[in-house]
Amino acid sequence: MSKVPKLLAESLFGLMLLMGAGGGIYLNNQAAVQQAQSNEYAQAVAADSSTSMAVKIAMVMGHYYESSNRHIGTPYVDKVGKGQPLTVCNGVTGAGVTAGKYYSPRDCYELERARYIQTEAAVAPMLRYWSSYDPFVQATFIDFGWNKPLASFKTSTMRAKANAGDLLGACAENPRWNKGTVQGVQVVLPGLQIRGDSNGELCAEWRVPS
Repeated sequence: MSKVPKLLAESLFGLMLLMGAGGGIYLNNQAAVQQAQSNEYAQAVAADSSTSMAVKIAMVMGHYYESSNRHIGTPYVDKVGKGQPLTVCNGVTGAGVTAGKYYSPRDCYELERARYIQTEAAVAPMLRYWSSYDPFVQATFIDFGWNKPLASFKTSTMRAKANAGDLLGACAENPRWNKGTVQGVQVVLPGLQIRGDSNGELCAEWRVPS
């Protein structure tokens, strides 16, 4: 049984369909067609010709993991996150997030796009075989960098295995990154477990159709 949530899988299939990847093999998948027609975020991502396919896939992944494909335009305090940061859109914190401001879907897209490109630029040089990886593999590493501190990735067993040529071993590290800090204590968070299990499969098994 796949560990990639059904809605995420449909969103990724829909993105492939919008980008024309796979020679239209998803046209017979009604759920993918519906996602392509209704997912405004995926439509915006697919239409952006200035970003890599890996970033596009990672953005759609983040849209599911961070907000279950819903638009979150009002900043909120993330009480589960470490430090309880002010958060908006699909997990955006820090510069550009202002309390009381409403962020339109376009505002969110611009905030996220810039950060995802920065994350890709930071992660790629850390991986010896980056250029040989399928965009789905690259996207899982980008998602890790989006969700976790880059310092954690730099010293991780995941990175060490990848750079040793053990990609499947690196992919299998994803489910281990399932803990968050709640009231000063490290605990397994269901959302992070789903993310880790899903990314492990996406990294090891999913590939962009030729």
